[in-house]
Parts: sequence; structure tokens; C-alpha cells
Amino acid sequence: MINITFPDGAVRQYEPGVTALDIAKSISEGLARKVLAAKVNGQVVDATRPIITDSTLQLLTWVDTDGKATMWHSSAHLMAEALEALYPGVKLGIGPSIENGFYYDIDLGGRTIAEEDLKKVEAKMVELSKQNNTYNRTEVSKADALQYFTEKGDEYKLELINDLQDGTITFYNQGGFTDLCRGPHIPHTGFIKAIKLTNIAGAYWRGNEKNKMLTRIYGITFPNQKELDEYLTLIEEAKKRDHRKLGKELELFAFSEKVGLGLPMWLPKGAMLRERLQRFLQEAQMASGYLPVITPHIGNKNLYVTSGHYEKYGKDSFQPIHTPEEGEEFMLKPMNCPHHCELYKVSPKSYKDLPVRFAEFGTVYRYEQHGELHGLTRVRGFTQDDAHLFCRPDQVKEEFQKVIDLVMYVFHSLSFNDFTAQISLRDKEDRSKYIGTDENWELAERAIIESAAEKGLSTVIEYGEAAFYGPKLDFMVKDALGRKWQLGTIQVDYNLPERFELEYIGADNMKHRPVMIHRAPFGSLERFIAVLIEHCAGKFPLWLAPTQVKILPISDKSQEYAEKVAELLKKAEIRAEIDDRSEKIGKKIRDTELAKVPYMLVLGEKEAADNLVAVRRQAKGDLGTMSLEQFTTMVNEEVTNRKPIEEINLNVEK
Repeated sequence: MINITFPDGAVRQYEPGVTALDIAKSISEGLARKVLAAKVNGQVVDATRPIITDSTLQLLTWVDTDGKATMWHSSAHLMAEALEALYPGVKLGIGPSIENGFYYDIDLGGRTIAEEDLKKVEAKMVELSKQNNTYNRTEVSKADALQYFTEKGDEYKLELINDLQDGTITFYNQGGFTDLCRGPHIPHTGFIKAIKLTNIAGAYWRGNEKNKMLTRIYGITFPNQKELDEYLTLIEEAKKRDHRKLGKELELFAFSEKVGLGLPMWLPKGAMLRERLQRFLQEAQMASGYLPVITPHIGNKNLYVTSGHYEKYGKDSFQPIHTPEEGEEFMLKPMNCPHHCELYKVSPKSYKDLPVRFAEFGTVYRYEQHGELHGLTRVRGFTQDDAHLFCRPDQVKEEFQKVIDLVMYVFHSLSFNDFTAQISLRDKEDRSKYIGTDENWELAERAIIESAAEKGLSTVIEYGEAAFYGPKLDFMVKDALGRKWQLGTIQVDYNLPERFELEYIGADNMKHRPVMIHRAPFGSLERFIAVLIEHCAGKFPLWLAPTQVKILPISDKSQEYAEKVAELLKKAEIRAEIDDRSEKIGKKIRDTELAKVPYMLVLGEKEAADNLVAVRRQAKGDLGTMSLEQFTTMVNEEVTNRKPIEEINLNVEK
């Protein structure tokens, strides 16, 4: 008999060779009908894989992230089967699950597939899913695998197989379809009941621009139609909130191919929004003892060789700039931390001088492939709210926790209240990706884990997600639509101080190494603003809104009074504009609502005669008539209190 330990600590005994599905059936038939896969000893496997030794077991259903991922990967195989049936001779690349659904990269051999063709692929998938075909796993020798795909004429699979070791290769088949795959998969196709293919895009084979462009088809599936319908409702709302669409409508930013792909330009309203966010954080930083610094947009290549960034990320950076001086190379700055290390070295430091906190809104440049660029969320030039703290080892936890407090202040002020703190550690097995000693890594990891626990953060641990120089605390924020974004980050680094030979003189009059903390509560201004736009649907909190008040004179007779009101609001440091178009007041109100301006002041002859303003609030309507002094006080109080964003009720399940 073997011992199976469940997540609650309970232990049951079974015969060797039992499967997770067998175990589920022994508990209840209802549970067995929901099991999509299993996690055995921490590894996700088929629910039908035999378990032959004492093991821990978690049964995975649709409510589990790994359960969803398994169903979506199986759905990619189902789509590939449908494509082979509809497009004979199609060649297949890879078909993984992604955060929301799956995709498959395919080569149609000169044929094309359009959005309208996706309906017939969906219909074929539904037809195949109803056959309840099982997903069967087979171990295959490398020679047999090569022979199978040679006969099939699929060079993409052959390339993948050539990179694999003999004895590690598996096939999966369902119905009449066979694919190279390590799995896992759901028990049978019948679990896939609601299907939507969402998009067609181009993708270079293996992400290399030198390779052939394949067709990538995206899709998502659900165990019932109700959940698919809810998802599609959220997608429609997401389209309305798309920061690229709203950014254009609200005149915040623009792109130009002549300037260069992935290089955003900020229009006046967007620049003002960005500057207010910057001032908001700068004020908090100054109060917390940060010192502002500015570093150049380029740096000598040797700076990044010293830091280790060139070795790790040189291929993802813009190519070095050669000067007329032979052998001299510069790079567009891909990150700020090496520059700050050099600033630390400008003057000698005593233990009494630490911590030193350098802060910079530093613009950096990284080469992203054309197909990866996306609005403000994936760009080639972006500004990080970067800071680097240099402290003694005994100060690390206190400084780290102060940074957590700063991140919480930022999130609360902008209504990012639903988040998970992710502790990103080294890969358990592959240590080749990281620099530094195990001892320093263990110190850094312990500092993050203990600091997060002492601050009462709800955390998850992800192995393999650390930076190459140190572990991180990443903040995974859910927006108003329930989508996850990685925004703030805090990192503990014992290694760059070693590489740059940073020192301070201790109380013992000996030289010591400081510890470096990297932090960026926004992450990057571009990405943060993109997420903020979509989170609040362009309805910014009053203190951030580019235009806080729109003054709407009913007729030309009210124009002089409107100008007087605008001047008084300006003196009160309230951002106001006059809509002096010859339009009816109803249209002016509708247009101002669409422009998402928080307040409107409707001014007619009566308001002018009585020195009053009729106030309307975005999405709330008429607030009544009041004096300009009362209105100014109300607005300034709301700004001072940094009233959080009022989220929109979508009336859908998230």
C-alpha cells in the first residue's frame, strides 16, 4: 500500500498504480466528474497517471488555476484537431495555455484564415468535444518521434524533437489527432463545452524575427455557456476601457511611426497627468528621506558589463552606439541601477550615513520585438519611478518594510485595493541564471519573507521569478475587471554592491559592503498609467484629472461671467476650461460626460445675476446651485483628501 497525503494533512492508503481519478471516485462520483488534472508531489500531471509511491495529492478542478491551464492546453489540442480536419496539410508549431485561454501557432502553407472563418473552426471543435475522446499519453523514442513527424511532413515538430533528449519524449492523442506534448491534459474532450476563438495574429516561429511568420489563433473555453457569456461581457467592457482607445479620445498620448515604434509621446493633458503622478510620489519620497538624482540616457557599455546586465539582457537591449573613438561603445540606458551604484561611490560613506536613498524618474530603453509592442503596456522607451536604497545589513528589514508602506500608500490613493504580494525567488534547480553566493541569496530571501509576514501581507511564492541579482516582492494588482497586472516591485540585492565594490566604514573602522534595495511602486509610468486608465475607465480621481471642471455657458450672454468664473478657479488652483461653442447646453453636457471631466458648471443669466454656479458631477448629475466659494471649497477638500477612484459597477460576475 502507498500513503496519499491530501492538502488538509489527511492521509489515506491505496494500492500502488492508483490514479488521481480513482482516488476522486473513492471520495465521491460528483468530485470525480469535476477533476481535470492532479498535482502530485507538487507537479501537475494527468488525472489518469498511475501513482506508485507515497505522494502528496491535490485534485485540480475548474476553480484551480492549474486546472484551468490544463483544460486550456487540452483545448489547444482540440483546436489543432479541428484545424487539421478543415485545412488538410496544416503544419503545427506550439499550442500552450496562457493566462486567459490558449493559442496555437500554425502554418497554413500559403492559405489564409480570416476572422469569419473562426466560426466554422469553433463548430468543428464543438462537434469533436461531444465525442468525449480521451487524451492518451504515450512515451515515444526519439527515433520513432522523428519518423512520425517526418512522414507527416511537419518540420516545426521535427525541430522541437531535435532539441529533446531521448527518453523524455511523449505524444498525446485524442480521437484521430496526435501531437508532440509533455502534457498534462484533461481526461477527455467532453469537459470542453463552451468555446470561443477570439483573435488571429502573426507570430514568428520560436519568437525569432529571422524565422517564418506563422498564424497564431487565440481562444478560450469554459465548462459551461454561462461562464463564457460572463467572460465575453467582461471582454466587451475591456474594449471600452482599452487605454489605447481612451488615450486617443482623451488626448493623452500618441505614437508616430516616424518617431519610432514603441516610443510614446505625451500630449499636454497626458503630460500633466503624468507630472501629477510624479509629483505625488516625489512628495511622499521626500517625506521619507529620499534624495533626488538624475543620470544620463546613455552609459558606457562597460557599466552594464560590470553589473551583469549586458550578459543577461544584452540581446534585449538596443545595440551599442559606436563613437569616433576606437573601441568606445555606449548603450541607451536599459536600467538605472548601475548608474546609482556609481553615484554611491562619488563620496566615502560611514555607517552613520546609511541608509542612502537615491530616487530618479529615469527613462530607459529596451528593444522589444514589433509583435510584442502594445500601447503603453509594452514599449521601447519608458520611465521608471526608480529608487535604490543602500543600507547596512541590520537596516534591511526596516527599510524594506518602509518601502512596503509607500507602495500601500500609492495603491490606496488610486483604489488598487485588490492585490497579491508575490515573493519571487530563485529557481529551485537551475541556479545558472543568477549571480552571487547561496549565502547572500538566502539572506535576501529571508529578509523579504520575514518583512512581508511582519507587515501582514497576503503572499504567494513563485520560484524562478527572481531577478538575476536578487529576490523580489512583486505586487500583482487586480483591476476593476478582475485582470491581474504586475505593478510595484521591491528587490533585495547583495550582489551589485559586490560587483561595483561599494563600501562603507563601519563602527569597527573596517570596510563593509552595503546591501542594495531596488524599488519602483509604479513600475513604469507608462504601464502604470495604462492600467490606471483601464481600471477607472478614464474617469480619473479629481486630483489627477487633466481638466477638473468644464464651464458651460448656456448662451453668449453668460460668456463674460464664465470667463470670470474660470479666472477665479485658476486662482484657486483648480483646472478649468470653458466650452464656448455655439451648441445647445444638452450637447455640451453630453460631450463633457464623454470627455470624462469630473465637474461641470452650467451658467445661465440667473446664475450670473446671483453670482452662483449650477453644479453637475460626472455620472451623478445635478448637485444643485451654490456659490463659487462653496464649490471651490468642496473641490479643494476632495483633492486634499485624495478621494479614491469610484469604481464602476459592471453588474457582471468577476
